[in-house]
Amino acid sequence: MLPAYLPNPVAALFGGGTPIDRGRNWRDGRRILGNGKTYRGLAAGIIAGILVGLFQIMLAPNGWGLPVQTVSSVLLLAVGALAGDLVKSFAKRRTGRDQGESWLGFDQYDFVAGSFIFLLIGDPAWFFTWVTLPVFITILILSPLLHRAVNIIGYLAGIKKVPW
Repeated sequence: MLPAYLPNPVAALFGGGTPIDRGRNWRDGRRILGNGKTYRGLAAGIIAGILVGLFQIMLAPNGWGLPVQTVSSVLLLAVGALAGDLVKSFAKRRTGRDQGESWLGFDQYDFVAGSFIFLLIGDPAWFFTWVTLPVFITILILSPLLHRAVNIIGYLAGIKKVPW
């Protein structure tokens, strides 16, 4: 899951610049995504996910008992993670939640859902080979813990305005 876990914090670290929604509002009068979703962050996050995944492929081509990454799985995990985050941000704006406002459950699993949906569409054989029930349960348990830890670190480092 590293190619899915890394893009969000890297997007926050290297984000800034032009928002993806270019400051436009949806028909409900609220921003489409908000200032926190930028082209630079999106690109940096996807590149980081791809690079860590390619490093996994190079370092452990047999997986050492872990899922064996492929170029396809790496790309789908990285892009899917940020796609899930964008969809969640769109939904947050529609429900009247502000940027940075906590949304329990959605904030912790948006990138997992996005990466899994992309894998199911783009490489279902890889998904069903490697995302077994024990792996799925482990991801469900670890994702919110890692999400919280990374956000606290980002907050303490001054990268994030809130620790969630």
